[in-house]
Order: sequence, then C-alpha cells, then structure tokens
Amino acid sequence: MRINEKQLELVDRQIKRILASGNYYSEVYKKAGITGVSSPEEFEKIPFTDKADLRNAYPLGIQAVPDEDVVRIHSSSGTTGKPVIIPYTAKDVDDWATMFARCYEIAGITAKDRIQITPGYGLWTAGIGFQAGCEKLGAMAIPMGPGNTDKQLQMMIDLESTVICATSSYALLLAEEINKRGLKDKIKLKKGVIGSERWSDAKRRYIANELGIELYDIYGLTEIYGPGIGINCQDQTGMHIFDDYLYTEIIDPVTGEVLPDGEEGEIVITTLVKEGAPLIRFRTHDLSRIIPGECSCGRHYPRLDTIVGRSDDMFKVHGVNMFPSQVEEILGLVDGVSSEYKIDIAHDESKNRDIIMVTAEAEGRVDFDETAEEIKKIFKSRLNVTPKVTIVSINTLPRSEKKTRRVFDHRGD
Repeated sequence: MRINEKQLELVDRQIKRILASGNYYSEVYKKAGITGVSSPEEFEKIPFTDKADLRNAYPLGIQAVPDEDVVRIHSSSGTTGKPVIIPYTAKDVDDWATMFARCYEIAGITAKDRIQITPGYGLWTAGIGFQAGCEKLGAMAIPMGPGNTDKQLQMMIDLESTVICATSSYALLLAEEINKRGLKDKIKLKKGVIGSERWSDAKRRYIANELGIELYDIYGLTEIYGPGIGINCQDQTGMHIFDDYLYTEIIDPVTGEVLPDGEEGEIVITTLVKEGAPLIRFRTHDLSRIIPGECSCGRHYPRLDTIVGRSDDMFKVHGVNMFPSQVEEILGLVDGVSSEYKIDIAHDESKNRDIIMVTAEAEGRVDFDETAEEIKKIFKSRLNVTPKVTIVSINTLPRSEKKTRRVFDHRGD
C-alpha cells in the first residue's frame, strides 16, 4: 500500500511548511537537499525520524508554527532521558478529537453512552484525548482519571457507565476488584476501549469475561496526536488507521527497507495535516503488519494487526532475542496461569552466564511445581532457553493504574 497522490500532495505541503518554519527538521531537510516530494520513490528517500531527534530538539525545536498559534502542549513520560514535548494548534486539537470520536463510532459507541475515563490527565495525552473524543461524539464523559478504585466503582455503579476507557493493566485491576466484591450484577458496562500497552489474549479473555463487555484496542502515541489514531472494529480484524490524517508504512527495523503489506516490521507514521509538530516518517518502534485487503466491515481505512511488541522492548539472553509478547504467549498455553508476570534478567558471576527468571501467577487449583516445570519445557522448546520459574498466587504481583513494567534487566546494575 504505497503512498497515493493525495497523500503525496499533503506531505509535499508539510515539507514546505517545515522548511519555511526554520525548525529543527528544516535544517535536517536543507542539509539533505529535500525541497519537496512528488513521487513514492522520492518519499521513501526522506530520512526517518525518531524519538532521539525529538529529544535533541527539546523543548520546542520541532515547533513549526508561531507561538501564538500553539494552544496546548503534551509530553511523553520522559522515563528515559529528556521528555518529548509536542505543541498543538487549535486545528491539531480538533483533528485529534475528530479521529477519537471516529474511534468511538467504529466501536459502536453513541451519544447515548456514558464513558468512564480512567487514563491520566495532564501532560500525558491519554485522559484528555479520551474526553475530547467523547465530547465531540456527544456522549457523557465521566472524567475519573486513574486511581481511587473505590470511587471508580461507586461512579461506575451509580452513574451506570456503559463504556470503560483504561490501560489493560487498570482494566484488569478493576475486573479483579469487581469479581472480588461481587459487583458484576451491579455494573452496566457494555464496552471497553483499551490502550497504551500491549496485552495478552489471556488478559483480554479475563477482562472481557469478568466485566461481560466487548473490548476494543485503541492505538496512538504522544508524538502522533496521542491515542485515537486507530481502533479495531466489531469484526475484530485489525485496527483501522485513519489514512486521511496519517500515512503508515512498515519497515524492517534493522535495514529500514519498506516491507510489503502482510509482512511484520516496525510501524512508521507520517502526519499529513498536523500543524504544530509535523513529523515525516516517524519510527514508532511498535511492531506489527499492515493487513492486506479490505475489512469485512466495509470501511476502507487500512488496518494494522495487533501490536506484537516494541523493537526496543527486545531483550537478549544466551544469544536469543526475545520479546515480552513471546513470554505472554507461552504463559497463555499453561492451564491455570494468569496474564500477569515479571521477568528478571541477571548475570551469574560464579558461572559467567546470564540467567532469566520468570515469576508468574497461577490459580490455587493447580500444582505450582508442575506448572513451573511445564513453563520451563515450553520455553526450552520454543526459545531454546530454560528460565528459572517461580509460581505465586493470583494477585501477588503488583497491579498498575498505568502501564505495567514487566522486564527488569539487572545485568548493568
């Protein structure tokens, strides 16, 4: 699915805007001799950009409009290095709300719904994005933000919320609390819109079953508006990405080669109409594939498959490259094991070798020692690595209201 003529025109306009702005990327493009783009071949020669560039341009070096046109800024968490700051114009904010409202509509959510929003507000793009889309749709927003689970459940019951918006980690925590407190018959939830982190099929099944709801994956990242740039439809055949606002490529994360539809690689996104901080060929580090063909739902937006992980989430043990998603798949094959886990990687000085330790939760009805042995065998057969496995009771591992960190590499400690 190569870039089409309309999208090329929009990218050409973006390049000319960037060059005129004198921002960080104007210097990059001037040095590379880029003055515009008129063909797919020219487009694919434009250099990639990534988060490191945005940090180099900190705080507002990528701003492509005058200060008086900026109405808001958002920022990434900045957990590693400088945070990334993204300026938005009024049009950017409105475009984002339009895309988000479209996401809700694709999920079958209407103005009659009551949408409980649990992601965080503030510099992070999450909560305010969910709310702006809700208001654009005309639904009732219940802007809870994260935490205070007692209050969350009280509002959910008293206001008869029909939609829950959350990270998968917090949706799991709420599902467990509702189960523990016997509140399932008191809630009116029908749908869940879940974003910001990858989640396993086991976690998805648990949340859907415990809450009795349909679940929808919403996609987005701070650098590209925020959540709400794509969502899966009721046919559950991948996430529709809005190609009137964004152009999406899949590349080989090592060589940078553009891959054909259907092949798995790294998602690269170009903003076609963003004003405050336009980005061309931004490497997301998210791994997926473009699903070929049209969706059975009849919508013509291109589709991304489930995000399988991030290229920068990969860790190596005994020369084997692994992703958290592979661990999740293995745990999902073992009876009685929950979706929650923790991976610790360390170096055994006495044996001069790396060790990987997996801590997983299991139901009390299964034998923990036998379960640990089964996990080890599947690890060995699938990844040719044998971990140390510890099984603990359900609810032992910490739950999070935001994204849950699962991999702890102690080798550099």
